[in-house]
Amino acid sequence: MRKIKLGDFFIGDKTGFVLIAGPCVLESEAAAMDIAKYLKELTTKLGIPFIFKASYDKANRTSVKSYRGPGLKDGLAMLKNIKDKLKIPVLSDVHRFEEINSAAEVLDVLQVPAFLCRQTDFVTEIAKKATIINVKKGQFLAPWDMANIIEKIKAAGNENIMITERGASFGYNNLVFDVRGLPIMRNMGYPVIFDATHSVQLPGGEGTSSGGQRDMVPYLARAAVAAGVDGIFFEVYPDPEKALCDGANSLYLNSLEELLTVLKQIDTLIKGK
Repeated sequence: MRKIKLGDFFIGDKTGFVLIAGPCVLESEAAAMDIAKYLKELTTKLGIPFIFKASYDKANRTSVKSYRGPGLKDGLAMLKNIKDKLKIPVLSDVHRFEEINSAAEVLDVLQVPAFLCRQTDFVTEIAKKATIINVKKGQFLAPWDMANIIEKIKAAGNENIMITERGASFGYNNLVFDVRGLPIMRNMGYPVIFDATHSVQLPGGEGTSSGGQRDMVPYLARAAVAAGVDGIFFEVYPDPEKALCDGANSLYLNSLEELLTVLKQIDTLIKGK
């Protein structure tokens, strides 16, 4: 398996899992900075590599009235300040061609949203500009379908590829996580991330917003790490009930240490570290 170098750590092969975590969307720089600082201190204490995640614009909201974020210019400025002040890598999703160049100047990892993962021109353009590209597997795809997306990225000249599992559509307003998908995708030769919080999302389940089953996150995360996954993706807030986006499936920030401690124990056992 390819190992991807990011700063002073590697992602993939038999290295310990990386944590990708942060709020769903940027609400204020002060709030995001506080979350990022807490996560950095916690992951440093636990010895877990960390990438801060937050969206500057969530273009795929359920309702036209849903909060989307501060936008490209202000959002990237916030992420750059967090990156520079805390000395941590940052990730955000990109939804439009016009954003790619600006995003690539700031972000360590450019993320392709699940709904856009089959858009060939979009994916290949990001692959050309990103140092590292993370592709969310669409809810409508089988694990083996990701091989075609990997080939598109490689054809654009980028081998620093991560694939993120985030559940598959199961009837209406529901997702299901099939753990078999993780080894299937890892056998394609690139690191696989498990998005535990979006996998318990209930898309559009609240009518004008998505619902979620936060209490199921620890069970799925433990299963994913036991399957040998290369990274875990969590959306977190101090108080998810007050979050402007995806609060129902986000974790409480103060619940993270106990869960990460268990996940690291499982990871150490599985990978023989």
